[in-house]
Amino acid sequence: MPSTFTAVSYAEVLSPAALETVREVLVDHGYAIASERRESHPGFEAVVRELGSLNPSGTSEAQAAARLARVRKALAESGEQNVSTAVVPDSLRTATRKFIIMDVDSTLIQQEVIELLAAHAGTEAEVAKVTAAAMRGELDFAQSLHHRVATLAGLPESVLAEVGAKIKLSVGAERLISEAKAAGHVVAAVSGGFSQILAPLAQRLGLDHALANDLEIIDGHLTGKVRGDVVDRATKAVKLREWSAEAGIAPTATMALGDGANDLDMMAAAALGVAFNAKPAVRAAADAQINLPNLDVALILANIPNH
Repeated sequence: MPSTFTAVSYAEVLSPAALETVREVLVDHGYAIASERRESHPGFEAVVRELGSLNPSGTSEAQAAARLARVRKALAESGEQNVSTAVVPDSLRTATRKFIIMDVDSTLIQQEVIELLAAHAGTEAEVAKVTAAAMRGELDFAQSLHHRVATLAGLPESVLAEVGAKIKLSVGAERLISEAKAAGHVVAAVSGGFSQILAPLAQRLGLDHALANDLEIIDGHLTGKVRGDVVDRATKAVKLREWSAEAGIAPTATMALGDGANDLDMMAAAALGVAFNAKPAVRAAADAQINLPNLDVALILANIPNH
């Protein structure tokens, strides 16, 4: 039986009861389980189930998409709170070359850079509050960015290096990039944060593409403004399409990871949009969720061996 999707369940510990619940949800939604294997990884366990064809004769593309959305929703609501199951298109998992794009703050890295900068300006509490609202989708991102950056006016340029030195990569981030690159895939980062932080990080990690906002600096001090157009949710989706096309990679072989509302368009444009320890509204809109602070899970979803 041809397989068009693969269900990947993962958790710190996968109990037999949890796995049976997932199996029942899949079967109840018309999925045939063609094969099943269990994997053990540092920090989590995974079970990978190849699923039979979801498109019986006469099923339209819209009907197939609706069925996929229903089973993803049912899996998310299955009651096994510590177990996540992603239904991943095999067009991504079996692609010879894949395109992976990530948000930066709270995804590729553990922190929010603008909050680290704001700590130097004494405006951390105000900025954190605005950042949280923007990531929940309650504020226009561009307006919120201008508001937050304005609080940084007057800071010396030297704070950028200090903040850069404090950056902590998310667990598994370096492995995700290095293993994907070693296998011939293309990896990019796009951020509503700042190029002065992302550029050196991208160079160190060997990213193929990176884009972020450019803080305006005059006479060695931040002016409280950004230069050029803001990197917003629409820009992120545009870059996914542009960079993957440049690499000759089909949209069906793309994966996008993010945590906030600013990532939703990019996630929707990808073959698999993954919410990484995300806000509730983002988790609800995503194709898949990573609810452990570990990007190694993304390697399993995309079927990239972790050596």
